[in-house]
Amino acid sequence: MVKKAKVGDIIEFKNGLRGIVEKVNENSVIVDLTYMKNYRELDLQERTVVNHKNYKIIE
Repeated sequence: MVKKAKVGDIIEFKNGLRGIVEKVNENSVIVDLTYMKNYRELDLQERTVVNHKNYKIIE
């Protein structure tokens, strides 16, 4: 079984992107990407959805 992140956890996914978990759903989490220092340079949306299988918990 995959360990699910909790609200407030910092996760890493997809080639080193990091973010703070804002909401935990049954199969995924909603992540705030503005946590990253280089967020503006990467030209990303503020939030994204990540499946529980596709991330690891950093903090």
